[in-house]
Amino acid sequence: MISYDHFASVDLRVGTIVQVEPFPKARKPAYKVWADFGPEIGVRQTSVQITVHYTPETLVGKQIVGCLNLGDKNIGGFISNFLCTGFPDENGAVVLISPDKAVPNGGKLF
Repeated sequence: MISYDHFASVDLRVGTIVQVEPFPKARKPAYKVWADFGPEIGVRQTSVQITVHYTPETLVGKQIVGCLNLGDKNIGGFISNFLCTGFPDENGAVVLISPDKAVPNGGKLF
């Protein structure tokens, strides 16, 4: 068991994907993704292995949930500064987490 305070320390926020590019340098098929997390946080970038269920065209404008306080990670020369969240399908391919109705960018999960 963890305390609520411990859970609340994980900074999960909603953002809208504004740009997507293929990421050929990644070890596994992936995209470079930029998401807008609102005026206080701004646009952050990450690498995401979501090529099975999504194309760049279907991702732009999609709201996602990102963890913003894990620090930066260098992935194939690309700095990832948030973790895009999802669940594996029956074959292990990632299905993104997103709100079922539009909400303001930057909203914190609680």
